[in-house]
Amino acid sequence: MILTINDITPEQFLKDYWQKKPLVIRQGFKNFKDLLSPEEMAGLATEEQIESRRVFKENGEWQAEFGPFESYDHLGEKDWTFIVQALNNWVPEADELIKCFDFIPRWRLDDVMVSYGTPGGGVGPHIDLYDVFICQGSGSRRWRVGDIGDHKEFAAHPALLHVEEFEPIIDIELKTGDILYIPPGFPHDGVSLTNSMSFSVGYRTASARDMHSVLADYLIDNELGSQQIADPDRSVSTTSGQINNQDLALIKQQLLDTLDDQLISDLAGRYLTNSKCDLDLPSENLGFQAEDVVAMLKEQPLIKLGGLRCMYLEKTVSQGIFYINGEQEVLSTDLADVIPVLCDQQSLTAQQLESWLQQPQFVQQLTTWVNAGYWYFEQD
Repeated sequence: MILTINDITPEQFLKDYWQKKPLVIRQGFKNFKDLLSPEEMAGLATEEQIESRRVFKENGEWQAEFGPFESYDHLGEKDWTFIVQALNNWVPEADELIKCFDFIPRWRLDDVMVSYGTPGGGVGPHIDLYDVFICQGSGSRRWRVGDIGDHKEFAAHPALLHVEEFEPIIDIELKTGDILYIPPGFPHDGVSLTNSMSFSVGYRTASARDMHSVLADYLIDNELGSQQIADPDRSVSTTSGQINNQDLALIKQQLLDTLDDQLISDLAGRYLTNSKCDLDLPSENLGFQAEDVVAMLKEQPLIKLGGLRCMYLEKTVSQGIFYINGEQEVLSTDLADVIPVLCDQQSLTAQQLESWLQQPQFVQQLTTWVNAGYWYFEQD
């Protein structure tokens, strides 16, 4: 799949549009094919571990239901939408779509969402807190996008936060292969004109509130941050009910002292590689031997599991440190150069790993990951 951003380079897109203003990309994908059929999508939604929902109106009121689902017959042939989250965790083709946007680092990636809409179907006008590339598959949809501003939101349903009517700055019909980029904060509303599929690649970061919550858990789990304030040179106080500026500075410094680079790096690595949705992992060790992995790798590539988050920090990678699925991994420093290959590439070949396949320590560790399901051979 090849992405064309209206003759705009990725550098120009990031400079002029990213988190600044929406953009319609006509025929961003040539000959775009749906990543799965509506029937396959419905099959995914029967699974307990897959997040799915359908949105529709009943007697003029918005409704939302959450999967798993067994039947759709009662919904009729129009005015409803069906959504599956984290498609990239279950459908390998979804990762091919993500690759087209890899000029944005994957630590920013949320997921790929697929939406099937019947004529008139949509989820209502709303505002997202993340960047999204809406890639139109089969069929067509009308999209209206308003300008960023002070828009009033309200609960149209306990599961649906809508925005009041807005004046569109974009009002277009997306057809197969078209892309609509919408930054955070811009109200938008999409309505299917025909039976249609769309695939949304979303990017977001954690809020400061979420990060502080994770930090608190991290400090507790690792028994850190127990140091008390020391003030051996305290002067006499004549205002016993006051927290003076000097004491407030001590309190602030106590908090800041917990945030050293090592702690932030480890916290970020673990948190940002922890998948928000279930992964398609095996229930038990797959039983590969090291020699099996090496032999098979010479015949076919190893593919990274869809949705698996595997990342390293520029600051610590030379120490052999990186993160997989919320856990820290540490290789010997002489293997540190393989880490960018593991994390940056979505498939691994014997040629890419040639120099490291001579080292038993690496081969054994790679075998452990294959047995855990983090990388797999497609034929198996």
